[in-house]
Amino acid sequence: MNQSVFIACENVVKIYRVADLEVVALQGLDLRVRAGEMLALVGPSGSGKSTLMNILGGLDVPTAGRVRVGEYNLLDMTRRDQVRYRRHMVGFVWQQTARNLLPYLTALENVELPMALAGFPIRERSERAAHLLDRVGLADRMKHRPDRLSGGEQQRVAIAVGMANRPALLLADEPTGEVDSHSAEQIFQALRALNEEFGVTVIIVTHDMAVSTRVDRVVGLRDGRTSTEILRRRDGDRAISEEEYAILDRAGRLQLPEAYIDTLAMEDRVLLRLDEDHVQVWPEHTAREDGDYDETN
Repeated sequence: MNQSVFIACENVVKIYRVADLEVVALQGLDLRVRAGEMLALVGPSGSGKSTLMNILGGLDVPTAGRVRVGEYNLLDMTRRDQVRYRRHMVGFVWQQTARNLLPYLTALENVELPMALAGFPIRERSERAAHLLDRVGLADRMKHRPDRLSGGEQQRVAIAVGMANRPALLLADEPTGEVDSHSAEQIFQALRALNEEFGVTVIIVTHDMAVSTRVDRVVGLRDGRTSTEILRRRDGDRAISEEEYAILDRAGRLQLPEAYIDTLAMEDRVLLRLDEDHVQVWPEHTAREDGDYDETN
């Protein structure tokens, strides 16, 4: 695997069995993520975003395919390896506050807790917890319990908790889903600050386009596969250019954006024409009207 590639998913399949039914959540997904990248996973409900995040977090195992995160092969880990991976390699930020914070602990104590469970020395965990809370803009709120914090402040504490054990990968599931736009901006700034300071790879599962337009790359999922990517060039905190790509998988499959399909009324099949340096894709009805279509029986 290329040394710059931190996450490599190859032909990943995930099938859930419910009673006598099989639900295919991922069907041949491919994805590569560079170390230190900050990206958003977007897509409609049922597209496979949460399933992929659970797999990358070591909470679920694919039915088939290959998944590597750093030096870990996620399909070939013992139970002990899984615990070590979740404790030291990956941090989580969930949408629901109850999954992130203990209500009877202060913000500082919540951030210290994962380090205490991992055996960090008392002084080290106290200093690191204070530093993380300062980096997410909560230096003056670290003695407050969650019920004394706003929703946005609670999510920023959760980000600090997720970073407590120095993970190489931080997974955030709809971190701005239950806050206002101002709080969402503060949450994003906290994620970006930690990404830049520690080089942590950040993956955000989101429907919030205000977040997805502020990351390095947006990966769209549809029907259990990666379908599109938006790559942005940045000048500091400002995006200066943007290009959208469709994903060509290992089997040569290409998912056209739904907006293109709807605009051109594409269905069933399309006509392909190979030019010297590009491929033309024609709706079948347009090709018929223009005389470019030759159907043989």
